[in-house]
Amino acid sequence: VNVFQRGHLKAGETVLIHGGTSGIGTVATLLAKAFCAHVITTVGSEEKRQASLALGADVAINYRNEDFVEQTKRATNGKGADVIVDLIAGDYVAKNYQAAAMDGRIVQIGTQNGVVKELNLMPLLLKRLTHTGSTLRARSVEDKAKIAADLQQKVWPLLERGALKPQIFKTFPLEQAAEAHALMESSMHIGKIMLTL
Repeated sequence: VNVFQRGHLKAGETVLIHGGTSGIGTVATLLAKAFCAHVITTVGSEEKRQASLALGADVAINYRNEDFVEQTKRATNGKGADVIVDLIAGDYVAKNYQAAAMDGRIVQIGTQNGVVKELNLMPLLLKRLTHTGSTLRARSVEDKAKIAADLQQKVWPLLERGALKPQIFKTFPLEQAAEAHALMESSMHIGKIMLTL
């Protein structure tokens, strides 16, 4: 939802999604493709690169052995990504500024690598970038209701037609929540990890 509400992604634009095989990354990829965007993802292994491509990513970059800034520029003929979805933060923030297109929008939805220690804001100014952040937890009931209404109107029809299928990696009974968290922390999953009641 943040890709569209905060990032204002439009058909024909390019989105760079960090953590392309995470639960958020897989959903963002599927939605961006469903709404006719060009999708670039970052992933941490060849297996995850193949999984991301199979989900519909046009380009999947293994950040362990490829520079995502360089590869994003290459995939966009030097333009950069119109929208970047980042749940990593840390040193990725400065790199996102480099990978972004002129007038690009960066949506910060997490800080997995912690805070930014040092940041040159000049690229933000020169490229007229918008860097916005969002988390669902802190939102009001009214905001959450608006998000739910948008999902019902725009995404549910895709689910009903079978054009969009959530990527569920593994389900655990609630009693095994600790094991589910361990799997999530290992980053070995591709897609969502679910708890059942």
